[in-house]
Amino acid sequence: MTENIDIYSFGMALLLTLIAGMSTGVGALMAFLSKADNKKLLSWALGLSAGVMVYISFMEMLPEAMTDLESLFTEKAGSWYGLLAFFAGIGFIALIDRIVPESQNPHENHNMDDAGVDSHDRHHLRRQGILLALAIGIHNFPEGMATFVSALDGWDIALPIVFAIAIHNIPEGIAISVPIYHATGSRSKAIRYSLLSGLAEPVGALFGGVLLLSVWTPGVNGIILAAVSGIMVYISFDELLPSAHSYGHHHAAIGGVVLGFALMAVSLQIF
Repeated sequence: MTENIDIYSFGMALLLTLIAGMSTGVGALMAFLSKADNKKLLSWALGLSAGVMVYISFMEMLPEAMTDLESLFTEKAGSWYGLLAFFAGIGFIALIDRIVPESQNPHENHNMDDAGVDSHDRHHLRRQGILLALAIGIHNFPEGMATFVSALDGWDIALPIVFAIAIHNIPEGIAISVPIYHATGSRSKAIRYSLLSGLAEPVGALFGGVLLLSVWTPGVNGIILAAVSGIMVYISFDELLPSAHSYGHHHAAIGGVVLGFALMAVSLQIF
């Protein structure tokens, strides 16, 4: 397919992928609407983040990974490979969790003690936000490749996919921006981390368009999707949900989880 791609088609496919990825910035505007001492909102946002991560992992990424792998092997073997990749992802992020220290550099504190979020909370929230940005960025990389390839196949195929990805990237932007904002007090940093995770999509498109289209297989895609879904599930249960409950607003946290489920369910069902 790549031999017949002209400059215009390549550029438009890349532009559509960029638009889909940058929609994380829309979600990041949540940082502008929150107050640094609003712990109820923080509980809700962390619950929302967990809901988004868990739902997209179990209802989109892992099933797609299983389908890809089962198409290459037998149904049973493909399922086993998918499960191995899923738990390998959990093991990978658990290892990082053990290596990365809880405390962060003191120059990131920004004197937020008077805002109701103490120093330990700031360090912990910043770490969560960075881990989320990394996990979502890794997830967005193959998603960017998929968007790019679909755009090369025609606008009638590409536009619904781009719109769907843009819609479900918005809560992902919220998931990253709110803990970063509460950790640093910086709206610009919250926006920056969210946009950087979204930039993984056009980077994935470029990488795929230039290097990987010839070697990217359903097997490679399936292994990566399963591993990243494991990473997201681990972060949700080890980091996001415990923190959401620690701020004392149990019902806000659960409401955020349910809303995260609903947002992902609707976006995946409609598109």
